[in-house]
Amino acid sequence: MKLFFKVDHTILAQKVLNEKLSSFGIKYNLINTNEVLFLETVSTEQYEAIRKIVSEYGFEVIEDSKNVLVQKIKDVIIEMVLQEEGINVKVSTYLSDKLGHSYGYLSNLFSETTYTSIENFVILQKIEHAKQLMVNTDLSLTEIAFKLNYSSVAHLSTQFKNTTGITPSAFQRIIEKRRELVSKNIH
Repeated sequence: MKLFFKVDHTILAQKVLNEKLSSFGIKYNLINTNEVLFLETVSTEQYEAIRKIVSEYGFEVIEDSKNVLVQKIKDVIIEMVLQEEGINVKVSTYLSDKLGHSYGYLSNLFSETTYTSIENFVILQKIEHAKQLMVNTDLSLTEIAFKLNYSSVAHLSTQFKNTTGITPSAFQRIIEKRRELVSKNIH
């Protein structure tokens, strides 16, 4: 028997961080899944122990301020893409407003650090979300395109094919075939 799970990475990350950080007996606030505010002094030994224990779960402590800002850019983009109701504002405006920096600065920093553009990262996140929606919901391509603020299904399809190498329809057929195979193997 096979089980398929949909994972809410935010809840998972919060549970892991809360469990591991509370074991140190240090007062803290978990601001979000990648930002912790310690409310009391953390010794060097405690810091190293925290760094070590959370790294076992895929967390990495970011110490460089530029890398922190790049991570915040990524988080804001992912938050924007995952909004239930699509945000009908330019990415540049949204990022500038959320992070309090000019888009030019954010764009240059992001490209310098990640060797890709913010625009490419947005496209990758939107396509990943589109794939998740195709796998986990019964939404049509038109509904998915609308939800992700594409101007048309054709625009979504073009970016999907450019990113994955296959069309959304081909992707849906592959998912359907896999479901049929799993269904046959269960019975």
